Amino acid sequence: MRHGKKFNHLGRTASHRKAMLSNMAKSLLEHKRISTTLAKAKELRKYIEPLITKAKEDSTHNRRVVFRYLKNKESIKTLFGEVMEKVGNRPGGYTRIIKTNFRLGDNADMCIIELVDYNELMLKEAQPAKKSGRRRSRRGSGKVSDTTTSQEETTENKGTEKKEDTEGQKKVAAKAKEEKSDAESKDEKSEAKTKDEKPEAKASEEKSKTEDSEAKETDSVAKAPQAEKGTAPKATDKEDADDVEKNKALKADKKDTPEAKDDDAAGDD
Repeated sequence: MRHGKKFNHLGRTASHRKAMLSNMAKSLLEHKRISTTLAKAKELRKYIEPLITKAKEDSTHNRRVVFRYLKNKESIKTLFGEVMEKVGNRPGGYTRIIKTNFRLGDNADMCIIELVDYNELMLKEAQPAKKSGRRRSRRGSGKVSDTTTSQEETTENKGTEKKEDTEGQKKVAAKAKEEKSDAESKDEKSEAKTKDEKPEAKASEEKSKTEDSEAKETDSVAKAPQAEKGTAPKATDKEDADDVEKNKALKADKKDTPEAKDDDAAGDD
């Protein structure tokens, strides 16, 4: 029965398991990335990360403690020298496990385990996604983590961006004011021109009106004598014609009377 067996024995004895993990840790420090099964990678992460935290303080005691596990001087030099230059500021999580595929034969889960700070492609992708918040400890010790520096940088960047935005807004406002002043000056010039043109137009209209009135007066003066000359004779002609007709009628009446007949007879004799 598996009572009290909290970790994976990997199907090996204790001595075999320790030697295998030590060799895997040495190869990971040397090559910075190795390919293995998922179960071994998870156990290797538990094995090597405490050693990396020990290496943050470079002392003879910590070197001897790490040497008990790795048993290789070259790997200790790389851990306390090259690896600490990149991993020294990281507060844990030094390794990354990436699942790949299944192994042919036994179909075991395969993966790649690597040191986080040596994958340059992942670092470039993760740079713009930095968190600017302040991390607080649960105990309230008051220690400020390294994220405060990033927060200050972001605040400075925001301040510079705000300054640039304000400068751009000022430039835009100045341009708008210049355009308004130009438009107002153009409107004033056009109004002045129209004012200058209006009296001239009024004077021309008055001249045209006076000319028209003078022409009408001359026409009326010319038509008046013609009316006096032409209409009066026509009236006299009509009156003469009426008188002639009346005289003819009187003569006819006189001829019909007996006196006129006697006169005609005497004249015939």
